[in-house]
Amino acid sequence: MSKIIKRLQPEVIKRTAARCRERGIVLPTFAQLRNPELIPPAIKRKLKGVGLWDVNPVNLFRITWKNDVETGLYGGVNYVEIPQAITGVKARVIGLVGKYFPTGAHKVGAAFGCLVPRLVSGEFDPEKHKAAWPSTGNYCRGGAFDCAVLGCTSIAILPQGMSRERFEWLREIGAEIIATPGCESNVKEIYDKCWELKRDPTNVIFNQFEEFGNPIFHYNVTGPAIEEVFQELNELERGSADSFVRAQHSSGRKHADMAVRAPLRAAAFISATGSAGTIAAGDYLKKQHPALKIVATEALQCPTLLMNGFGDHRIEGIGDKHIPWVHNVRNTDAVAAIDDEDCMRILRLFNEPAGRKQLAKLGVKVKELESLPLLGISGICNLLAAIKTAKHFELTERDVIFTVFTDSTELYGSRVEELKKERGAYRVQDAIADYAGPLAHQSVDYYKELTFPERKALHNLKYYTWVEQQGKACEELNAQWNPDYWRELFEDEVAYFDKLINDFNRS
Repeated sequence: MSKIIKRLQPEVIKRTAARCRERGIVLPTFAQLRNPELIPPAIKRKLKGVGLWDVNPVNLFRITWKNDVETGLYGGVNYVEIPQAITGVKARVIGLVGKYFPTGAHKVGAAFGCLVPRLVSGEFDPEKHKAAWPSTGNYCRGGAFDCAVLGCTSIAILPQGMSRERFEWLREIGAEIIATPGCESNVKEIYDKCWELKRDPTNVIFNQFEEFGNPIFHYNVTGPAIEEVFQELNELERGSADSFVRAQHSSGRKHADMAVRAPLRAAAFISATGSAGTIAAGDYLKKQHPALKIVATEALQCPTLLMNGFGDHRIEGIGDKHIPWVHNVRNTDAVAAIDDEDCMRILRLFNEPAGRKQLAKLGVKVKELESLPLLGISGICNLLAAIKTAKHFELTERDVIFTVFTDSTELYGSRVEELKKERGAYRVQDAIADYAGPLAHQSVDYYKELTFPERKALHNLKYYTWVEQQGKACEELNAQWNPDYWRELFEDEVAYFDKLINDFNRS
């Protein structure tokens, strides 16, 4: 029996399925989003004339890491490697690129993972319900997009201090907007607003911090995408080694002189915790690579995981001051706290002409420079945490660190302009200082490997938010310490979801 879908409501399912047929809506399965080769040819033909951000039902099939923006169809996983000239560490740093999802951020996948199971089970009725999306930015944008495509009413709830681009886009797509007090780390105020909305039974709250559809998407779609990239990198390494050996043979050198390369190691997965959805990709990777370290990242100005702290910060896209209900804390190996000032300085270094000119002098290639705007503020945070991790564990050139660049600078243009007004024009000396400090001298301070008791302590912190404030059962909190709890959620539930989606499409 499903832990998430409590009961099916056949009459609502029948009515919603008919509504979707009238609108030309077919829902993708999680298996298809993981592997677009499974998507029917008829759907692929429709995609060719549809823009990535168009509010068109066929774009639900673009909630994947494999969108090919040139053909409009699918290719390999979208990722970028940050060169050693920038990271300053031997380990390779690879980030999946979120820009090429509809809405320009991968959070549209988390929203899909929360909404669609409720839709195909009849728990969410688009004819009478409104979908409320509590968020610190990208998640409510993803939810609003999914709702617009499906013809549902959406309510976006986010802090008033978020970037201007978020609010403008939400207005354009027709979402109802509720701006709560505070900035990125003011999640409690969002929860308070949700309790108000719950008084009206027509409002269904899709709280990403407690909805398991969020990490289920990342375990089943993001995790396998990273594993595919890792296998691709190893294949390239083997091909390079084979070419070297053949060259050695043809030159007549002795076998003892031939270099034999060890396979690459999947060393770490870095994820800013936020709602703790993306970090579930690490659970998938750790199953494939038991020695892999899962590193949770947060803002130094609000060090909840690092030292049970609190505060305000500017790293948009990660929420704080509590442990999300959907975070499998027992599987988290380390915590890295990143200074938000470092992120803002690197934002300018990567996007201002003087910054890119200085990076070019340091050996960063043209194509590598062109890829830097693919990192939004939280992506920069993940990059800096990857550098800390490489230094802390003394990783080598055979180690690969994976992370996710959730969104791009395209969603933070107003922040760059605000920095210009606040600090003046960006000069060469600024670029030199910003490279030397946040990058070259990023240290291993504010970094903690978690012992077993420390993980249990973080797990126990869920009690105060979720049992005392949000009404969760203490029995379920205790059950979450059992690894089988998460295996069943991440692996068994998705099979049930896909069955419901297929049944729904055939209705």
